[in-house]
Amino acid sequence: MPPERATGWHAVWAYNRALIFPVLIVTSVLVIVAPLPPALMDFLLSCNITLSVVILLTTIYVKQPLEFSVFPALLLGTTLARLVLNVASTRLILLRGATDGTHAAGGVIQAFGEFVAGGEIVVGLILFIILIAIQFLVITKGATRISEVAARFALDGMPGKQMAIDADLNAGLITQEEAKARRAEITQQADFYGAMDGASKFVRGDAIASIVITLVNILGGLYVGMVMHDMDLQRAAEVFTKLTIGDGLVTQVPAFLISLAAGLIVTRTSVDSDLPRDVVGQLFRHPEAMFLAASFLVALSLTGLPTKPLLALGLGCAAVGVVLNRNRKALQTAKQVEKAKKEAPPEPKPEDNLLVDPLELELGVGLIKLADPASGGDLLQRVTRVRHRIAQELGIILPKVRIRDNIRLEPRQYQIKIRDVPVAWGEVYPDAVLAIDTGATSGEIPGVETKDPAFGRPAKWIDPAHKERAALLGYNVVEPSAVVITHLSEIVRTHAAELLTRQQVHQLLDNLKQTAPKVVEELIPELLKTSHVHHVLCNLLRERVPIRDLETILQTLGDYADRIKDVTILTEYVRTALARTICQQYRDKNRVLRVVTLDPALEDILSAGFDFGEHGLVVKLSPQIAEAFTRELARKLEPLVSQGYRPVLLCSSPSLRAGLKQITSAALPKLAVLSLNEITRDTQVESVAQVGAEILQRVEIGAS
Repeated sequence: MPPERATGWHAVWAYNRALIFPVLIVTSVLVIVAPLPPALMDFLLSCNITLSVVILLTTIYVKQPLEFSVFPALLLGTTLARLVLNVASTRLILLRGATDGTHAAGGVIQAFGEFVAGGEIVVGLILFIILIAIQFLVITKGATRISEVAARFALDGMPGKQMAIDADLNAGLITQEEAKARRAEITQQADFYGAMDGASKFVRGDAIASIVITLVNILGGLYVGMVMHDMDLQRAAEVFTKLTIGDGLVTQVPAFLISLAAGLIVTRTSVDSDLPRDVVGQLFRHPEAMFLAASFLVALSLTGLPTKPLLALGLGCAAVGVVLNRNRKALQTAKQVEKAKKEAPPEPKPEDNLLVDPLELELGVGLIKLADPASGGDLLQRVTRVRHRIAQELGIILPKVRIRDNIRLEPRQYQIKIRDVPVAWGEVYPDAVLAIDTGATSGEIPGVETKDPAFGRPAKWIDPAHKERAALLGYNVVEPSAVVITHLSEIVRTHAAELLTRQQVHQLLDNLKQTAPKVVEELIPELLKTSHVHHVLCNLLRERVPIRDLETILQTLGDYADRIKDVTILTEYVRTALARTICQQYRDKNRVLRVVTLDPALEDILSAGFDFGEHGLVVKLSPQIAEAFTRELARKLEPLVSQGYRPVLLCSSPSLRAGLKQITSAALPKLAVLSLNEITRDTQVESVAQVGAEILQRVEIGAS
């Protein structure tokens, strides 16, 4: 259904306003040909003055030049209108001046010739010449120069502005639509100043034409009056000169206003501004200037100049200065109060006690300088690097680490909390360095014996002066802040599953939607809930399996989730899909994976001790068998660990793998349990030991 059309004068204006400007241009041309009655001439001259005033006020109130982008065309149109009115008034002056006198061209020209000029021809002529000089030599010339420079700079700056827009678009700071709008604005600015450069030439030509028309009117009037109408020289000069001066003034006043408008609009900046407010605000911004001006005026009043106006103006400037100074102090006071409100700590609320920081690092008072950049501490920078490293290593976004002091701790002590619960402690000597025994040292070095808090290796706190000597002896020398950060990193790796929240899983899925939307849509929520995916990711992180390849993880879940809902079984399928990543963690540079294996008979017995029920993995092994197996496994792993390799147990099936990891996780938290499904073809497996079934016999003998 088409929209209703407006009715009445609104409809006439809405549908016909586009015809106004072209009709006026055509009518202006017709005025040259057709003579006008004096009454119509008065109306048109009044319209010319009104239009010039409206244009001047419009240029004052526009925010930026492009809001009045039609000004160059309007400038040309008003110039044409003035010239046409000059022609029409010249016709009336020459045809009717001898018979009608000063009433020949209408009341407006007569008023300008008699009232504005004070009835004196010489005064009117001087005013006319002054207006011409101001317009031609000052305003128009300056506006023309500004237009030329602005047009040149607008054109020269276009490539740089275009490149800046492209850079913002590529960086994602703006949209495609905003980029198009900015490019169009740049083009409009260049076109506007270029058009103003050309239009200013018309204004200068108009001033020259006014001088020529004035001379023609005076000389032509004298000829017409004396030759054609037998007027004496004095009478002809009085009538035609007065009419000519009136005609010149009535056209030059609007021309002066239009020239002033042109100067105002080209001197505006491209930034949005309110000229009336800006002029007053910036001119009367500094009370010091007003006080100095008042002092200057008072000093001038003592020199013999008129005292009353100078003292009155001086008092006025001083009063303005007092008001400005009072306003400035009030504004400064308000700013200080606002700043104090912002800097003041917010009043504690009971709800604040409900918030729990995911990860905290508390320092004793003696370790505060490690986190103080002013004291040379780099702990904060190291924490930032840890967050990046964990994201690259495990594929999770580590929450911000809250670092605070704790006066309840010993001065050199620190502790790490996860969700407000302490999980690790350590002691650091802030003015020493830690020399960690690598097992291949060639000598002793004096120091305070301790253990590496992250990995438990033997170490010593030594004087920094002995750092180079310790390094030469084979010690691994670490700064105090690095000791804390290494410990923090290891705790994060161990407790990554606890730090991965449901909200973070949603963020990871949202990130993946940007590159692989179908993978996410096919799985969630049609096959699995986000909570199921969260549990699978936590299972992987508990065994330090990176989840960076989230797309592969979700694809694998999508392959099996239609018939399997148990997250433990789904985790085993995902581990198989991530076999290359898992093997890369534990094999050496020659792709050799050194492991401890199980006797097949023992595997059969252990497999019977695990089952998958409705609530996941169920352990049916007796505690005695589980304890004996774990103890024997730890003994078999000792040669592997002593050689510097990571402890790895290899079993046959994924279901057995999950069960073995569960019963050994408490006693052997760093043990990696792998199944044959997780071994890639390019990995060479080397068994360094085997756990036999004889441990079961020892358990039976002990039980009997």
